[in-house]
Amino acid sequence: MDLKLLHQIETLTNPRGLCCLSHQSNTCVLACPGLRRGQVRIEHFGLNVMKLINAHDSHLACITLTMDGLLLATASTRGTLIRIFNTMDGSGLQEVRRGVDRAEIYGIALSQNVQWLAVSSDKGTVHIFSLRVRMAGEDSSSHPIQGPTLLNQNSSTSLDTLISPSTSSNPGSSLSFMREVLPKYFSSERSFSQFHLPEDIQFIAAFGSQNTVIIVGMDGRCSFDPIHGGEMLQQEYVRFLKTASRPG
Repeated sequence: MDLKLLHQIETLTNPRGLCCLSHQSNTCVLACPGLRRGQVRIEHFGLNVMKLINAHDSHLACITLTMDGLLLATASTRGTLIRIFNTMDGSGLQEVRRGVDRAEIYGIALSQNVQWLAVSSDKGTVHIFSLRVRMAGEDSSSHPIQGPTLLNQNSSTSLDTLISPSTSSNPGSSLSFMREVLPKYFSSERSFSQFHLPEDIQFIAAFGSQNTVIIVGMDGRCSFDPIHGGEMLQQEYVRFLKTASRPG
């Protein structure tokens, strides 16, 4: 088979190989670094739309898309803040704080229903954040839409239509009315649930079913309370690699 180059994108130096694609058959969205530090380039190939999002002041450490490609989550090499963007118009929708100290982000995962965000880092903690993003087409009770639905393609989607009007159960949301007054440290939302792991081993997290998070690298699957949050509970542990002490 003769391989033919279909598209080529010039990016800033990308030592981490950052690039992600939407996962649904009827959408084709690509995210990769732009030509500036902290910038993400979004390509909506089906719509012939390109957006540049200045996500961070520092270099990018991790990027991920929702399955339909409508939402982008990013983290920088500082590893303190994770930001959520609308890929159709490039607007910022939500900002959450992993911590205060600098950290290396191993991975970011968005749940399929776009209600939760998981972040893993070299600090030995998997953080779960409650998302306030509401996709276009959801009703006031926040039931997820059935199947992928693109946002309005003819005009920029306002932040108000994407942020759920209901007050988040996250304690940080009680400060939302003071966002313009308080420093960013206080206005950024904190994690809803956590799971602690050894700090010296790399691992990534992904969402399973029934409010579970699958952690590859250490300590298997754990669950979190979607109402009260707090510390996650380990449900199972599976060792996939053989070791000298455990040949099985």
